[in-house]
Amino acid sequence: MTAARRPGPDDGPDRLYTVTRGRSRPPAHAAFDVVTLIVSECAPVPGMQSEHARILRLCERPTAVVEVAAELALPISIVKILLGDLLEAGRITARHPRFVPAQAQLPDLDTLKQVLHGLQRL
Repeated sequence: MTAARRPGPDDGPDRLYTVTRGRSRPPAHAAFDVVTLIVSECAPVPGMQSEHARILRLCERPTAVVEVAAELALPISIVKILLGDLLEAGRITARHPRFVPAQAQLPDLDTLKQVLHGLQRL
């Protein structure tokens, strides 16, 4: 029994075109950031595209998009298209990083300066 072939940097544009079935962008509603965490919602099924199956196995625990791309040795743009397929099929969930809202109360600048000066005196 032979090991499964891993895509790599030697793969040409023809291979990438085939992997994405000619698409150059993920679906419009699937906005993935490189730090978006991906979690599998199901196991791979027989007959599934090999890249999709590998993503599902990789993402049994929350995994960042950039980590998935590195593990698959594929460009992030290609991985985002594959993730869009899986998201549309309900096979993964995407957890976007939390950002501090603009209206959040941040510390006063004078307080920060006082803390800095206190640390410098130590």
